[in-house]
Amino acid sequence: MKKIYTGKTIDEILASAATDKHCEVNDLTYEIKEEKAGFLGIGKEVSAEIYCEQDVEDFIRGYLQSYFDHIEMESYMEITRDHDGYYHVDLDTQNNAIMIGKNGQTLQSLNAVLRAAVSGEFKKRIGVMADINGYKEDRYRKLRSIALRAAKSVRRTKVDVTLDPMPSDERKVIHNCLTNMAGVSTFSEGEGRERRIKIVYNPGKEVD
Repeated sequence: MKKIYTGKTIDEILASAATDKHCEVNDLTYEIKEEKAGFLGIGKEVSAEIYCEQDVEDFIRGYLQSYFDHIEMESYMEITRDHDGYYHVDLDTQNNAIMIGKNGQTLQSLNAVLRAAVSGEFKKRIGVMADINGYKEDRYRKLRSIALRAAKSVRRTKVDVTLDPMPSDERKVIHNCLTNMAGVSTFSEGEGRERRIKIVYNPGKEVD
């Protein structure tokens, strides 16, 4: 887990932390907590809170395991990290249907709590997404299909389309899906749970 290291220089404590955590210095993230200048260089000291990718993964695993232990539900989890630094948690639980909830609402709530816990622990926004038995990936595939059909309709009829309200991760999937499609643009409108995507006709948009 993240830990406070103290030494004479930041390079010294980063090297120590890298050895301790069995990783490269470049893989560490740190926040300086205290610096003492000393007198004529004597007694100089710096303290920093340092963590690495494995620390984040361990926290995610421990947090979710504690959650499932609390509700007395067996679970299996696999955590991976993509090239953008996003943590993906694949879950398979004793009762996947209950954990997903109606229209994925329970899973969405679990993700909101998990993201808040991880970002709060490491004091920065960290991308993390939990999926249960492939529900999210299947949902994303369906959303891409819906988005493409709607966008083609907008280009053909020149009539804008507003989709149903959806959470931020699903809106992002649609934005990314249509970003390189000529003739249409997307933007979000509404507040809170009512926030949704509007696909608008944009004849001036061209793509390479």
